[in-house]
Amino acid sequence: MLSAKGKLVSTKTIADRLREKGIRLTRAERQLADAILKNYPASGLGTITTVASAANVSTPTVARLVQKLGFAGFPDFQAHLRQELNEKISGPIAKRERWANSAPDGHILNRFTEAVIDNISQSLGSIDIAQFDEACGLLSDQKRSIFVVGGRITRTLADYFFLHMQVIRRDVTHISSSSNAWPHYLLDIDEGDIVVIFDIRRYENATLRLAEMAKQRGAIVVLFTDQWQSPISSHADFCFNSQIVVPSAWDSTIACMLLLEIIIAEVQEQHWETTKARMEELESMFDRTRFFRKFS
Repeated sequence: MLSAKGKLVSTKTIADRLREKGIRLTRAERQLADAILKNYPASGLGTITTVASAANVSTPTVARLVQKLGFAGFPDFQAHLRQELNEKISGPIAKRERWANSAPDGHILNRFTEAVIDNISQSLGSIDIAQFDEACGLLSDQKRSIFVVGGRITRTLADYFFLHMQVIRRDVTHISSSSNAWPHYLLDIDEGDIVVIFDIRRYENATLRLAEMAKQRGAIVVLFTDQWQSPISSHADFCFNSQIVVPSAWDSTIACMLLLEIIIAEVQEQHWETTKARMEELESMFDRTRFFRKFS
């Protein structure tokens, strides 16, 4: 994203930095990182003593970890956490006012595009390739049913993903956005089935409850969320984080949409002959109904 002076600055969260460090951390530091990520970002907002105690590590371990993350000390670390929390809970009006007060010179076409390109770069750069490949393999497994659900804004992403997956393979269900109908869908979720959930900030309590209940039934949960990470992440087997901040009152879903299209392309190829046959049959139906215009 852009700073007030128009310079490109990193939008990586502390959670991003913790995941990137990964295996380079000591055992105690990994234990601390796991504790911070478990209830992020609130888990890092206590005193250095309470943060250490919650993770069952020493206070010097906390001090070493925050320095490895690039912070001058624990107060600097917490200042960044508080800034993230403020961004996380802000509504559209507050976001718009903060941007307008610090907007750099330049046309909106350039500023917005630069922010989106940065979002895409950071989002794709944070993906665990092994996790991505495993998720695509599960989504292409014809023995598993797929259930897709989104929220108030993210239902459009869910619609898009569902439509394509339904063409590619059988047994794909779009869960209604009405939460009082969810128990009906949960009845059909068997152990090993996949529930794909979209949830970005202003996270929805009903969607969290759905994830909990699906997990209790033995489902594999694939979550698409933002850089701050939905609470659903604690129930997710696969979590894909996308950067969403742009110079607007609204968050951007472009990075997430790009990731979805890549996944659709990969799943399509894993069983292309079956997918091709379904596409041909679908086109034949469209021809018979004259749904689309044809130009000679």
